[in-house]
Amino acid sequence: MTVLEARGLVKGYGHVTALDGTDFEVRAGEILAVIGDNGAGKSSLIKALSGALIPDAGEIWLDGARMHFRGPIDARRAGIETVYQDLALAPAMSIAENLFLGREYRRAGVAGSLLRLLDRSRMQREAAVHLAQLGIGIRSITQAVETLSGGQRQGIAVARSAAFARHVVILDEPTAALGVKESGMVLDLIQRVRDRGLSVVLISHNMPHVFALADRIHIQRLGKRAALVRSCEIAMADAVAVMTGAIQGAEMRTSE
Repeated sequence: MTVLEARGLVKGYGHVTALDGTDFEVRAGEILAVIGDNGAGKSSLIKALSGALIPDAGEIWLDGARMHFRGPIDARRAGIETVYQDLALAPAMSIAENLFLGREYRRAGVAGSLLRLLDRSRMQREAAVHLAQLGIGIRSITQAVETLSGGQRQGIAVARSAAFARHVVILDEPTAALGVKESGMVLDLIQRVRDRGLSVVLISHNMPHVFALADRIHIQRLGKRAALVRSCEIAMADAVAVMTGAIQGAEMRTSE
């Protein structure tokens, strides 16, 4: 079953066309990789799906209902969470505070409604549960994010998205600038997010990671979807060839 779908998205910036009638779909409980050369329109596509960009034309559908995202908050309310490369973490704040950043719990009664005091104990308890569910080992839920390694920070950002997503988690280059060991930790984490029943959209230039994780691969070229294939049905070299235009997507068998 298709969870998130785009039909004929168009986005232009003056004389530059970033999206030229591109289509997109991700099914329930799958990991879909999005690959393409620089300038292929990957970022614009993901921004449109996450509400950060309003397309000039085309449609976005979520669980069979047409969406009209006016901004990222609309997409988040609909159950789509996105982790960009900058992670959007506050380094000096604790892990628990970062997990609930922008969604803080307030204390009951006057303390919360008038004094606007936060319920830190509840956030710490729930943050610990979310991290445990994803197998993320942290020394203390109250330690500052700036004390964590790159892989751990990525884990916190992914855990925050998984905690609040109802349908789709979009990950933009989640292993960029990470070492081999930390990349492996993040790849395992992505699989655990999928195992919780969420669909995962993975944007990556790392082809070994794409083929290790993805059920299907969306290949973007020149603002359009050049091919949509099962990762088990295409060689890595052929995927790169479609990305670069050496092989036309129409020459390949696309997934059903």
